[in-house]
Amino acid sequence: MIDVVVVGGGPVGLYLAALLLQHGVSVRVLERRDAPNTHSRAIGIHPPSLEALDRIGVASGLVAKGVQIRRGVAIGGGVEVAGMSFHTVSRCYPFVLSIPQARTEAALERRVRELDGGSLMRGATVTGLHDDGAKVAVDVLTSDGESRIHAAFVMAADGVRSTVRQQLAIPLRRKDYPDSYVMGDFADGTAFGPDAALFLEPAGIVESFPLPGGVRRWVARTHRTGADTATARSLAGIVWERTGVAVDAGTNSMLSSFGVRTRLATRMIHGRIVLVGDAAHEISPIGGQGMNLGWLDAAGLAPLLLSLLAHADVERELQRFERQRLRAAAAAVRQSEINMLLGRPLPRALWLARNRLIGYAAGVPGISERVAARFTMHS
Repeated sequence: MIDVVVVGGGPVGLYLAALLLQHGVSVRVLERRDAPNTHSRAIGIHPPSLEALDRIGVASGLVAKGVQIRRGVAIGGGVEVAGMSFHTVSRCYPFVLSIPQARTEAALERRVRELDGGSLMRGATVTGLHDDGAKVAVDVLTSDGESRIHAAFVMAADGVRSTVRQQLAIPLRRKDYPDSYVMGDFADGTAFGPDAALFLEPAGIVESFPLPGGVRRWVARTHRTGADTATARSLAGIVWERTGVAVDAGTNSMLSSFGVRTRLATRMIHGRIVLVGDAAHEISPIGGQGMNLGWLDAAGLAPLLLSLLAHADVERELQRFERQRLRAAAAAVRQSEINMLLGRPLPRALWLARNRLIGYAAGVPGISERVAARFTMHS
């Protein structure tokens, strides 16, 4: 019997697997995809997550390959409204690391394979779960046919459309938002260097983040109909109209549009099965909290799993873990709502007043440090 089956071989599932494998736990990671995902939506790794990733020995390699964002600047009408430094948020990692998710997943997969070359099973779809109170039987479909794996525990890290959550019929708290965005990666022709830039404009926010290799990501709030028909040229046009920054559409290497919604599971623990990451909570991508929230789920859960496998009674600790992580997800939702609110279109008078208020708050050390901590999930 396997100690722990992890359903989902994305960044959260791979990280949890590595944490457990380091302690001699037998793990199987069941990933539906035959090959790694090369499309990178998530790029920001916050300081608490870097501290967590350091526990499995991958943080330093990622830092060496990524861009360290130590400062963000807010601009309105061509004028700097406020600046925010991240130097106080962490002693070890006073920055947000910008690196494509595909590279992060590759580093995590290498670490898992170093620890146990046979632990990751690709092309494996979970078709059924049977928890009898002493173990969990996991039905798996692969190209070789159907099989059954018995595990002491199952961790569901299988994303926002989690088949495990659906099979367990765990209810979701749902909320949809009117916001939609277009984002794309282009050659960086700006002078921002490693800084992030937020353009707070009357027509809606434009965000800009550096990526490795002289690339810059641009994210613009837009109308939902516009998002559906976005092209590299249309996004470059929005950036120029709102910010005056020229983006070369011909250098586009990634383009995506998305709406925003929240989905929060009412519980994470179901007998010997636990939901983590996007399986438990889908958060707005604005603010880059989703992947990081999942890693922190895994970091908090791993010690409890080790205790359970040692037959320790940690029922109260598990209940505390669930309450804390559900609260953390709710806090992430509130932060994402603030982020989206700041980016919505405004009449000029309100836009001016909003930007003045942001500039004033940024000039107060206690407030600016608190805001920096919240933006980097260090609060």
